Amino acid sequence: MWLEVDMNDERVDVLFVCVHNAGRSVAAKILFNDRSTKLGLALHAESAGTMPGRQINPTIRRVLESFNLDTSDQLPKLITDEMLSNQPRVITMGCQVEAEACPAISFAEIDDWGLPDPSQMSDDEEVVSLVHEISRQVNALIYEMSGV
Repeated sequence: MWLEVDMNDERVDVLFVCVHNAGRSVAAKILFNDRSTKLGLALHAESAGTMPGRQINPTIRRVLESFNLDTSDQLPKLITDEMLSNQPRVITMGCQVEAEACPAISFAEIDDWGLPDPSQMSDDEEVVSLVHEISRQVNALIYEMSGV
């Protein structure tokens, strides 16, 4: 079943969360929204962090842009209670997001993808592999949520 994409719809179906919102969660959001749009699905993701960094991880940015994905409007942002108010599916990236850092997170059902931190990776090839793994998990998530 194909759903019409309404770009004015600000509903968030999935919220990708990590501590700095500078790498894994941003990549997941961009990949999810790109894939959803290309499939004509009305699914939308957002990302946030409990202690947002100042900028997107430069290697993540470079890798995503090498796949022709636009990162120009991406800035780390703080997770808020409002983001969780519509009860989106919450997926953490393996970065130990805890209720102490974000009390609202305890009110959401959380899945954790257990992904390594790109800031600890020594070269672009490791980050490319990470982005491929995020893409694989995003594809599975979209299939689970839409049946497509």
